[in-house]
Amino acid sequence: MKELTAKKAIVIGATSGIGRALAINLSRQGYSVGVAGRRQAMLETLVDELHGASYYEVIDVTDTASLLNGLGALVERLGGLDLLVISAGIGHINPNLDWDLERDTIAVNVAGFAAAANFGMRHFVKQHSGHLVGISSVAAIRGGGATPAYNASKAFASNYLEGLRQNAAHKKMPITITDVKPGFVNTSMAKGNGLFWVASADKAADQICRAIRFRKSHVYVTRRWRLVGWLLKSLPGGIYARI
Repeated sequence: MKELTAKKAIVIGATSGIGRALAINLSRQGYSVGVAGRRQAMLETLVDELHGASYYEVIDVTDTASLLNGLGALVERLGGLDLLVISAGIGHINPNLDWDLERDTIAVNVAGFAAAANFGMRHFVKQHSGHLVGISSVAAIRGGGATPAYNASKAFASNYLEGLRQNAAHKKMPITITDVKPGFVNTSMAKGNGLFWVASADKAADQICRAIRFRKSHVYVTRRWRLVGWLLKSLPGGIYARI
């Protein structure tokens, strides 16, 4: 069996994209890593690539029982939990407002995200320490006409994380809550025409890991997307609606 390290992390949504790159990056930093996702074969392959102690659980975040049981099993196998990263998410370009697509986005990005974050927060409150990282999006800043559920779901994620941060502050507990807002990253989530400033998953993971190391509350990935965030917040509603 691989030898356990002092730091223990779980990455949800680790089968591809940012989540996979984060799991690899954290394992190189000396974390024992538990990875979770829906695709068992990809999890098995990932675990073989990780350094140090590593485990996986097949989890569907839309199934609360599966989610809670799987996370509990990973915590037990890791021997604790210091860092929980929620990278699971989906998104659809849906200008025709197909309800099935909207419903699926909400199930994963809202209900699934909240259940995972709730699990992590309750665990960290119990042990009086921990670090929770949620991947939201620059899309959280404003609504999206072609992606209404996606943008709204990411706004939910950001607000839920802010609520947990305030909850920790009221409890006077050293729990760090990090809201990661990526722009375009070269993954299956990057859809549509006119993409710009597209970062690789590895570059995104590097910047997220830096935010984790410095215990940041908020981070844009890549950092230049902070400018886009500022512009989006500044645009009057009437002008934004016509874009």
